[in-house]
Amino acid sequence: SRVHSAGTFDIDYDDGEQETRVLEEYVKKAGSSSSLNRTTSVVRRRGERVEARYRGRAKYYKGRITRDNGDGTYDIDYDDGESERGVATHLVRSLESGTSGINDLD
Repeated sequence: SRVHSAGTFDIDYDDGEQETRVLEEYVKKAGSSSSLNRTTSVVRRRGERVEARYRGRAKYYKGRITRDNGDGTYDIDYDDGESERGVATHLVRSLESGTSGINDLD
């Protein structure tokens, strides 16, 4: 088994099969009913201040969620003026404590 920096795993199954680059949200610890990635249960909201890995790269950039696409991805406007669509949940972390998101972007 191997962990990749992009939040994916290579898996060696007990039956000898192997799988590469499995998203963290699809992996759970043996004998557990929950996934390894606790952020998959976190609901991000439009307007929430976040850091995200632009284009899946290693470095996080600050920005704000502009849309929850409802499929585990978000659209983000970064503080440097860039924007990105369809950013996967495992590439996003909140900068807010307590409440998550604001709804004053209408």
